[in-house]
Amino acid sequence: MAFLFLGRQANAAFEAQKVAIPYSFAPFVSGFDSPTYVTSAPGDPTTLYVVEQVGTIRIVRDGKIAGTFLDVRNLVTSGGEQGLLSMAFSPHYPSNHLFYISYTDVHGNSRVARYRASNGRGVRSSARILLAVHQPYSNHNGGQLQFDKRGYLYFGFGDGGSGGDPNQNAQNMHTLLGKLIRARTKTPGRSWRIVGFGLRNPWRFSFDPANDNLWIGDVGQDRLEEVDFRAASKLDKLANFGWSRFEGLSVYEAGHRYSKSGAKVRPVLVYSHSQGCSITGGYVYRGLAVQAARGRYFYGDYCAGTIWSFRAGSHGRASAAVVSGQVSDLSSFGVDGQGELYATSLGGTLYRLR
Repeated sequence: MAFLFLGRQANAAFEAQKVAIPYSFAPFVSGFDSPTYVTSAPGDPTTLYVVEQVGTIRIVRDGKIAGTFLDVRNLVTSGGEQGLLSMAFSPHYPSNHLFYISYTDVHGNSRVARYRASNGRGVRSSARILLAVHQPYSNHNGGQLQFDKRGYLYFGFGDGGSGGDPNQNAQNMHTLLGKLIRARTKTPGRSWRIVGFGLRNPWRFSFDPANDNLWIGDVGQDRLEEVDFRAASKLDKLANFGWSRFEGLSVYEAGHRYSKSGAKVRPVLVYSHSQGCSITGGYVYRGLAVQAARGRYFYGDYCAGTIWSFRAGSHGRASAAVVSGQVSDLSSFGVDGQGELYATSLGGTLYRLR
């Protein structure tokens, strides 16, 4: 994972402004074991599901931990950038009771599995592996699962790890490493297609519920972190986000391959490691509880703990970034069924925007 605060560099760089804002992130529930993600299930908008790195998913109701939804600790290698990394509920969960998880298995390889729930709990014996990819190193596993508004499931892979993309995976269309992939049908199975490449570690990405635009926080290497944007109208067209020829807007390694395939997509925001070291991508807030934050894209930095936001426009970033909160060890963001925004800290606390 990775994050930051910056200086100017073309139109995508920013100087985060420190201005008075009428909202912040406040502790909501504590007592988790290294939470990596939070979400809710269709049909039950106020119950939260908090993914823990060790291999458990905890249920939160009425501001309290109410039990365990799934326990797959025996399947998971946990620590560093490995573990149970995210989950996604089927858009038709109230009728089909299906959900999906991503994790690094006991050998350190990436897995996406489908499960079925019964009586409000995940059924371990229902597991079906949909995706299994060898990881050459222990870092840059990506791991985000996310449905778009049309009902397609997406998954993000890092470039395979180590540092500097030594195998040049991100620009190689013969591997899934360094790619954003999408299930070929709205009933996810074992068939996936590449919709984006040139990614280093898209640890967290999301779709704006208002328009289905895609926002990616792609973790940088030595100098720069970036936010990438892809309009909903272009999601079916292959996109090249630049790594490892480019880091942010700068050339990283001129000798690395740079595929001729796909539209070349430049980041809409870049920040330097003077502001952090590992970006945690977030969400465009569309909830109702914090009116002043509506329509703003929130993201942060794991190392600095700083959270920023800017106004999301139809073509990407539409305002300057402003400091919008502080959460130490910021591992992820997530939303509930009413669009309210949360943040998780690896220290064990779930925060809520208020």
